[in-house]
Amino acid sequence: PDGVQRRLVGRIIQRFEQRGFKLVGLKMMTASEDLLSEHYRELRTKPFFHSLQSYMTSGPVVVMVWEGHNVVQISRTMVGPTNPTVAQAGTVRGDFSIHVSRNVVHASDSLEGAQREIQLWFEAKDLLDWDCCDQMSTSEDAASQKQ
Repeated sequence: PDGVQRRLVGRIIQRFEQRGFKLVGLKMMTASEDLLSEHYRELRTKPFFHSLQSYMTSGPVVVMVWEGHNVVQISRTMVGPTNPTVAQAGTVRGDFSIHVSRNVVHASDSLEGAQREIQLWFEAKDLLDWDCCDQMSTSEDAASQKQ
């Protein structure tokens, strides 16, 4: 919620677009406790879980799905470590986070994790299959070279 509350959504999207990733899913919502319990299932037994869940349901969040080469691994690097005190300048958390519990953004930790989280937050109809203009021109160039 802190990314929305601090009006950082556009700046975060811009970083992913500049990196060349393609946005295929986007929605703004208030997450339910049940959804967050499943999303953070590995944290349920941690002492901070209930405060995390309470905070994450306190306001709207923007959830996104990005596509691109090595998108999960590169996104983790772009976002930076969970603790902003060790996040380098130039990362989302290094530039925008103010506290470990207000670290602005979540990024899936693996391809399998991303697939699981996408299924939790999105329905298949919410994800768009489309070609970016730079992808189309590359495809058109390749097709014309074959002729």
